[in-house]
Amino acid sequence: MADGIVAVAGEALVDLVPAPVGGYLEIAPGGSPANVAVGLARLGVPARMLARLAGDPLGARMRAHLADNGVQLDHVVPAVEQTSMALVTVDDEGVPSYDFRIAGTADWQWTDDELAGALDGPVVAVHSGSLALTTAPGDRPLRAMLARAAATATVSYDPNCRPLLMGDPADVLRGVHALLGVADVVKVSSEDLEWLGLSPEAALEDWIARGPALVAVTLGGDGVLAGTAAGLRTRRPGVAVTVVDTVGAGDTFSAALLAGLHERDLLGADRRDALRALDAERLDALLDLAARAAAITCSRRGADPPTADELRSAAGS
Repeated sequence: MADGIVAVAGEALVDLVPAPVGGYLEIAPGGSPANVAVGLARLGVPARMLARLAGDPLGARMRAHLADNGVQLDHVVPAVEQTSMALVTVDDEGVPSYDFRIAGTADWQWTDDELAGALDGPVVAVHSGSLALTTAPGDRPLRAMLARAAATATVSYDPNCRPLLMGDPADVLRGVHALLGVADVVKVSSEDLEWLGLSPEAALEDWIARGPALVAVTLGGDGVLAGTAAGLRTRRPGVAVTVVDTVGAGDTFSAALLAGLHERDLLGADRRDALRALDAERLDALLDLAARAAAITCSRRGADPPTADELRSAAGS
């Protein structure tokens, strides 16, 4: 595998999820960016978490979860605020919905000084998305950091919309468009696009034209639609799996897609031309890898992305 660190910036919160015993909830580590960092580390990619972690018991639990999975925590900011929480309910199809407790909590208080050293060392890519890029006051410093990162690293972005908290979809879409001018790799779900008022096909064409090298639209069980700046378009089928829930599936897709690019030495600003010239065979292979990883996550409870060995076994089965 190629060298280089993938930094992941954003929320690292706890989910309160339905427990196996009816009527109870259990605490599970969560937050879309944190899930991506864990997914990368499990796939053997050096992953740096850029997060503000509280010193309360829930923050300690989040820190232990990241460390136990091999995520690098040397750039984590110790936060005096409390840990953010999300109450998760899962419908009969395994699709989650979220109700958040985030007022004044740790994840959203970023300052420019806290992010000054975020890109130190051999960082070849930076991934971010979801609430951290739409929640004041920390959204502005994070967006500025991504803009700086583009000079040296691949920028990966997942809007990962949360309608309860993000406000007016038209306002969110304006922010998405701004980030598309910085991002190289974009993953978005059809569910996100529906909330933003876009079809997968229209979004793919419009978003590619705004600057990214690669845009992938996940379609749930129907697979993925993707395209590149060089004009490639492809649609890959879904992976048949018995769904327990889809918590963390999109984050796993992002992690596996980045891991595939990392393995193929396609990350870093100096590899931008090679990324934009990605051929059809490698594009399909990358998308299939990411879809298999996401399917494994869907087959088990919660955000539980596969290891590299599990992904290789799934590919060979």
